[in-house]
This record gives sequence, structure tokens and C-alpha cells, in this order.
Amino acid sequence: MHEMNSTMVRNMTSCWSRVGVTARVLVLTVAFVVAFIVPAAAQTVQTSEYGYPLKHAPRPTTAAITMEDLMTRLYIFADDSMQGRQTGRVGNMKGTAYIARELERIGLRPAGDDGSFFQALPYSVRRYTDGSTLSVNGRALGWNTDWLAVPSRTPPLRIANAQVIYGGIAGDTTQQITSQQAMGRLVLLSPGAQGGRGGRGGGRRGGGAPANRFANAAAVATVDLDNLSPAARALVNDPAGQLDNPQNATTPEPGPANLRITAAAAAILLGRNVEGAAPGTTGGTVSGRLDYVVQPVPEYGRNVVAILPGSDPVLRNQYVAIGAHNDHVGYTANAVDHDSLRAFASARLARQIQGGELRSATADDLASIRVNVDSLRRIRPARPDSIRNGADDDGSGSMAVLEIAEALAAMNPRPRRSILFVWHTGEESGLSGSRWYVQNPTVARDSIVAAINIDMIGRGRATDLPGGGDDYLAVVGSDSLSNDLGDIVRGLNQRQSRPFRLDYRFDRPTDWPGYNNIYNRSDHANYARSGIPIAFFFTGLHQDYHQVTDEPQYIDYPHYTAITRYIGDLMVQIGNRAQRPAVKGPVSNQ
Repeated sequence: MHEMNSTMVRNMTSCWSRVGVTARVLVLTVAFVVAFIVPAAAQTVQTSEYGYPLKHAPRPTTAAITMEDLMTRLYIFADDSMQGRQTGRVGNMKGTAYIARELERIGLRPAGDDGSFFQALPYSVRRYTDGSTLSVNGRALGWNTDWLAVPSRTPPLRIANAQVIYGGIAGDTTQQITSQQAMGRLVLLSPGAQGGRGGRGGGRRGGGAPANRFANAAAVATVDLDNLSPAARALVNDPAGQLDNPQNATTPEPGPANLRITAAAAAILLGRNVEGAAPGTTGGTVSGRLDYVVQPVPEYGRNVVAILPGSDPVLRNQYVAIGAHNDHVGYTANAVDHDSLRAFASARLARQIQGGELRSATADDLASIRVNVDSLRRIRPARPDSIRNGADDDGSGSMAVLEIAEALAAMNPRPRRSILFVWHTGEESGLSGSRWYVQNPTVARDSIVAAINIDMIGRGRATDLPGGGDDYLAVVGSDSLSNDLGDIVRGLNQRQSRPFRLDYRFDRPTDWPGYNNIYNRSDHANYARSGIPIAFFFTGLHQDYHQVTDEPQYIDYPHYTAITRYIGDLMVQIGNRAQRPAVKGPVSNQ
């Protein structure tokens, strides 16, 4: 397989080599043909252009850090069955359950809640049941066929004998009725320019009726349900769980329900077609029963925490933390064509990195690209895809941490300090899992001597980012709190048989256009804010970032393996040092 053969795993002087074994469908009509080159042998087995298959049969893992182990783990963790591992959904529960099963098999000590590997966050799902009803002048409208209610944190007001009134255009206050006119009524709104697009999350409109002039309405109904596919409609009332604040457990005051209805249902409510109606036009009388339920689902959003006890009777009371995030961004309501999407994104990225720096794609760039769908179909059948698997983000980091855990557990002797393993949830929704852990640590916070974070270390090819290659590795923040830790990172790298080109540019906010505020966008930031020295490793953003195309078949496994071995060595070195990394002062908010 040509990428695997041309980029071999480094012959590193690593302890791990010595450990014993035990769109809508995307149809693009702009001008320029993308070459989609796949080795001839790959055409029969349906591999990626790098020689890796869509599916990979799992094999027993070993105590060594190997490419085969990482492939087995990542193909499991980023499989479609994990549904994109979105925090607040069942897919995240599946992903964290896999990690916990492996930790139990490896023999690590649970360090979560109540003797388990899980530290549950207070997530709850809020939805309406299909027993919800709505009728106008005694005529019942059909749930899901005529109307839906959009769940939010706010329970709905009761709808009883509320008059229907046409309120105007959603989002356009110049063409809406007044707050006084809306009071106690069911307000119908025509969709605005951004309304009614049933894309991500089923086109949910932010959860909640408008908070300004319609706050005193009985309900607000936007006439845009026709635009949603059946799959998108299903997602409207199947939201991801929301993180609750346990310090504010009071139920919010009821507010006007946020409804989505069809044009036909709107005509029944108003007694005429909405199109052409003047704001203030009144209609029938509506009553309804909105069956709103709140279901706690802590298993849908949980950190996974484990400890490998240190071998030194004194230093084992200190911890070197290593973490990654177990979540990704779930799935979409509507499938896109996987291969044409990726071919277009790859062609666009190739133009963006010309000249050695990432730049924005111009209109001319986009207009010059066309995907030859017929050529793609000769390689493989169409593959509609709606799952954002998160193989690199952050399957690569999560499975590297798990592989390091198995290797360290097999060492004899083990590192002198204890190793704290944390797979954080909710990174994609605002670093909530790492914030929760730092605020509610399962070991003494001041006993954590350093925190190593891994997020997206599976790529970094020259075709993925400017300056990429099989020796590329970005390190962020290793000197921000501790020059000592930064020296450890550099010194260990220099002792490798083939050192990485460590990229420190992400520590410099104004020096180059690719900065992207990376320092504050992953879980290490919460540890640093608590005064814990951090080092964050990743291999850059790429064309598959947050897309359905972030799949295991596109990972650079030799490069990924080399990075994992290096970080494993780093954990051993920090774990065995006589002194903890010296802290120089509070972290700056970069």
C-alpha cells in the first residue's frame, strides 16, 4: 500500500519498541476536474488513497505501542456505530464504555465516581413526547406531520383558547406585530432569510421562542416545517442532552413554546394562506397539551478517569496527567456524498496552501473546482454519509492515550509517579468536561505536576497543512507555565533517532495567519488556568476537520505511531524525575 510503504514507522530508541508482547448529495458544477488517484489494487478492496480500508478487522492489542494496535483501536472508536460520539447523546456513552472496558482489561485503577471509571456530568435531555396535541377550533393537527415543538431549557406555557395572529417575518422587526398584539396569542411567523434550513441538528432554531416582543405570547410558530426531511424532523425532537448547573437546580419559569409547522397547517390556523397575509391578521382559536419531559442522562456525558499507581512510595502521591477528549460532533440530519465532498475539500485545500501559508479560498479558487462524479463512481459506489466520525478529532488522541495506558501498565518497574488518565467529554461544546474535572478533581489538584493533552495527532501530511510531513508535530503551551517542562519536551525530542520538527508557532498569536487561538481551544487550557504546567500536542487542522470525512481510512498511521511513542516516553520521563516541573507563574490568556 503506497503511503504505508513510502512512510515507514521510525526506528526510534523508544521504550515501547522494547516492551514485551502480551448535502444534500454534493454535486459541484463549477469548472476544473479534480484528479482522484487510487492505487490499482485499492480499486478492488475500496481503500483510501493512502491504502487504508473503510473497515478494519480488530486484532488483540499488545503491550507495545504499535501501528496495528492504534489501527484496531481507532477503527473501533471512530466506527459509524459510535454515531460521532457527541456529548449528550447515546454515541458518547458507547465510546466511553469502550474505553472503560479496555481500562478494566488492562488493569488500571478506576478513579471516577463511586469506584467506577466514569465521572458523570449532570446532563439532561429535554423533549416533547408524541402525545403532545394541538387543535384549532376543535380540529386536531398531526404531530410530526403538521407541527412539532422545539425543546429548550424553558418549559412551555399552557396553550388554552389562544387566538392565532400572523406576526410577520421571523427576524425582521420592521415587519412584525407589537408585543401588545402578541400577548396571550399563538403568533405565526413566516421564515426569514436564515429560517427553515433543515441542516445540522435537524434545523433546530436555537431552542426557545424569541425573547423580546413575543415573550408574552402563548406560543410562536414558524412556518418552515415543510423544508425538513423526515430525518431532519426526527432530530428536532431528539436533541442532545444539555449540561445542567447543579448550583441552579430551579426549574425556569414557563415561556412561549417554539413550534414549527407546515404551510398547510398554518393555513388551517389562520383561516387563509399565510403568504400575502398582513401582520396582525387574526385566525382561529387554538388549544393544546405540550407533553414536555426532562430526563437526566449523566451516562451521555461523562469523563473517563483511571490511575496507574506509581512505583515510588513517596512520588506515587504525585500525578502526571495525560488526557484527550472522548467526544466529537455527532451526525447530521441529511447525508452528503462522502467521496465528492472529500475530493472537493482536498482540491480547495491544495489551493489554500500554495505558497507555503494557509490562506482563504478565493471565489476564483472555488470556481475552478469540479468533482468528476463519474470518475469517482468507477472507483466505488456512491456512499451517502451523515456521521462525523471524529477519527482524528479526537479519536487519534483518545486512542493514543489508551495505547500509552496499556504500555505503561506493562512496564516493570512502572514510572515513579502515578499517571492520571482522563478522557474528557464535552470538549466540542466548550471544554465542559475538562472544566468539570479541574473543578471537581478525583485527586488533589495540587498533586498534579503536569498535564499533557493530545488532540488531533493523526494527520500532518504535507497535503494536510503548510509545512507538514512525516516529522511534523506542533507543541503548544509547554513553556507557558514552566520552562522546565518545555526543556523536557525539547530535550526528549532531540534524543530521538529521528527528531520531530516541533512547531511552536501556535504560541505566537500575531506572528502568522494560522494561529486560530489554538491555545484556548482544547482541554489543556482549563488545567493551565488552575496553575498546572501543560503541553499540548497536535498535527494541525485539515480538510476533514468536523466533516463526515474525518474517518480512520485517512489517518497517517506511521506518523501517528511515532508521535504516540514519543508522548509515551515523555510520560515516563516526567514520571521518573526527582523534581516536579518548576512553575514560573500564572498563565497568560493568549
